[in-house]
Amino acid sequence: MTVETHVALRKLGQSSTKISALGLGCWQFSNGKGLVGGFWAAMDQKDVTNIVKLSLEGGINWFDTAEVYGKGESENALSVALNSIDASAENALIATKWWPLFRTASSITKTIDKRLEALGGREIDLYQIHQPYSFSNVKSEMKEMIQLLEKQKIKHVGVSNFNASKMKEAHALLKEKDYFLASNQVKYSLLDRRIEKNGTMDVAKELGITIIAYSPLEQGILSGKFHKNPDLIKNLKGPRKYTRFFKASGLAKTQPLIDLLEEKATKYGVSQTQIALNWLIHFHGETVVAIPGASKVHHVEENIGTLQFTLSREDLDEINEVSKKVAIFE
Repeated sequence: MTVETHVALRKLGQSSTKISALGLGCWQFSNGKGLVGGFWAAMDQKDVTNIVKLSLEGGINWFDTAEVYGKGESENALSVALNSIDASAENALIATKWWPLFRTASSITKTIDKRLEALGGREIDLYQIHQPYSFSNVKSEMKEMIQLLEKQKIKHVGVSNFNASKMKEAHALLKEKDYFLASNQVKYSLLDRRIEKNGTMDVAKELGITIIAYSPLEQGILSGKFHKNPDLIKNLKGPRKYTRFFKASGLAKTQPLIDLLEEKATKYGVSQTQIALNWLIHFHGETVVAIPGASKVHHVEENIGTLQFTLSREDLDEINEVSKKVAIFE
């Protein structure tokens, strides 16, 4: 598959850095290593490289990875892929994350060279605090991040899973030194809209912070395949089969939304997955971007196809109204 396309880019937070509305989530490149990376089976490097190459050709210009994804295995696989296809730093932006659990903030600066090494010397365009739980606090973490900015070890600062008040605090601390918080990576989809109720979305819009949505398809539920064939759930690996949306009651409750996504997919000549992702990246203007993963070529094709159209305002609003009846808000 070769795609020649021009995809509209948008600003990452208040920066001049331009990113595609979809990035590629790289958790699946963990090589099956570690507690977190073990969620995925190991992938052949040739397949990783092909997925990265096709994503770039289709207009996706940034990749989201993390230290904890296979203890650097994902970062390394991504860098090997980018280097092997000679992707420029300007056209292939990298977002990665520091893992805070059982660490103090000083680890941010002490471990940055390991992150750069895992990334094969490629630049870190966005460095994120992976989650708020650690032996430190926001103030000390932002102090370390500012050091990395000043030393030009990273280009922008982001956080992940931070609530509204912690977002505000991080942004204010960075502003004291004339920097800013670029992003907050949080769980968000048509079925999980808690950030709209808890203030996170409001703060993002107020301060010009990009929301990076992970689990944008709610572990695949929004594709509609589990509604059509519930027997698929029995063969799923990992804990998701036990979560609320995968239960019979969850499938029944969300059926009206799935039916509407199927209707809109037919109207636009695309897939339900693409409708769900397109809503996510357009309903709130340019505030929300998403990071679906891809472990197969057809996943890349789905991601790329999402960037090739825009739902009408009428359809965005109609999907919104049905979503509100079935989504989690608190």
